[in-house]
Amino acid sequence: MEQGTNSGVTEFELHGLSGPRELQLFYFAFFVLFYLSIVLGNLLIVLTIISDPVLHTPMYFLLSNLSLIDMCLSTFATPKMIADLLMEHKSISFEGCMAQIFFLHVFAGGEMMLLVAMSYDRYVAICRPLHYAAIMSVQKCTGLVVGSWVIGVLHSVSQLVFTVNLPFCGPNKVDSFFCDLPLVVRLACTDTYVLQILMLADSGLMAMSSFVLLLISYSAILVTVRRRSSAGMAKARGTLTAHVTVVILFFGPCIFIYGWPFGNFPADKVLSIFYTVFTPLLNPLIYALRNKEVISAMRKLRSQQIGS
Repeated sequence: MEQGTNSGVTEFELHGLSGPRELQLFYFAFFVLFYLSIVLGNLLIVLTIISDPVLHTPMYFLLSNLSLIDMCLSTFATPKMIADLLMEHKSISFEGCMAQIFFLHVFAGGEMMLLVAMSYDRYVAICRPLHYAAIMSVQKCTGLVVGSWVIGVLHSVSQLVFTVNLPFCGPNKVDSFFCDLPLVVRLACTDTYVLQILMLADSGLMAMSSFVLLLISYSAILVTVRRRSSAGMAKARGTLTAHVTVVILFFGPCIFIYGWPFGNFPADKVLSIFYTVFTPLLNPLIYALRNKEVISAMRKLRSQQIGS
């Protein structure tokens, strides 16, 4: 292990997806395919929404920003994980590790807030349709997106400001494919009880409160639709079920990992893959590719490209 002048540790060893060489190559091909699908799928959604004036509405504006955050969330660590699958020695510098923690919390925190904003948009559209245009103005939508990014940055800074100055003088093995805050904090050569309490109060509370707000919002939507028509209820139930599925798959791992930062569970590694790799792929499938307007706009965009 390399020794530094301040913390004593200049790099961390990443013990992510291990196994025989053949299994490593399978993981490599699998995650390359997944990562390309995430980037291309979300990029296609962003370009489709930008190119079609019909989709220039608050809902699709928020959706395009969700796709942008999903691309960022999958990019902060996945390319390095893929490259490490071909390496014998999987390591990351101290600065790179802190950068991963920073960007993870920026993008994950931003996505939490954006999902809440999207549920609010659907609540206004269904429960207060006559006031929708006035409430969901361009200024309001822009404010929701900017606010999501700002909260993500502030949340990340609040997590990193204490972590970066911790003394790391001995253990440097991170049992994951990227630097996750609870795993790195446990390696510090000092009592981190207070810091883990702050993690619980910050990340755990943020994930749990956002999750509860989403459930309340979607429950209110479902109750409203149920009162209006049984046909509308059946359609809304299918849509809401898909949305709640994404919410659970994203928030579930976050709440489990950051709601109990004191434990070291073998499932943490699998759950980390869920919200950094699998969920960014599910979002375009559920929020966009099941949407007739988006599919129609994609076909129009394809026709324009072929025609030109």
